[in-house]
Amino acid sequence: MRKLGIDYGDSRVGIAITDELGITVQGLETIHHKGNDKIVLKRLEEICNNYEIDTFVIGLPLNMDGTSSERVEVTEKFIHKLKCKFNKMQIEKIDERLTTVAAHKTMNYLNINKNEKRNIVDTISAVYILEIYMNKLKNNLP
Repeated sequence: MRKLGIDYGDSRVGIAITDELGITVQGLETIHHKGNDKIVLKRLEEICNNYEIDTFVIGLPLNMDGTSSERVEVTEKFIHKLKCKFNKMQIEKIDERLTTVAAHKTMNYLNINKNEKRNIVDTISAVYILEIYMNKLKNNLP
């Protein structure tokens, strides 16, 4: 069974996936939804039909001091929609602080041009979110 990483945003959602053995994480795609969660949920359903997914890992955009932000509330509402639609799916929340910063550093290191960055930053962030979760599993961390 695979795990799916989700970087949820206002207009774009980055998606990452593990391999079947849970060893590696790859960026899958960015879903452009312009605020319409139905588009995201439909695409997630299609992904789940194509891959054997048992867990959604979604990033929580906490403030740097660890407190909740308005974005956390919006993300929690989306998580509720996920739970309603995929009620048998395990849903894990991961602190995603600095994943977008790390994604930008990676893109700068790879000399990715400015126009491409907007299209892939969320997918790279989803990779980092899923890698954090997989490392926690591997190291038996809470």
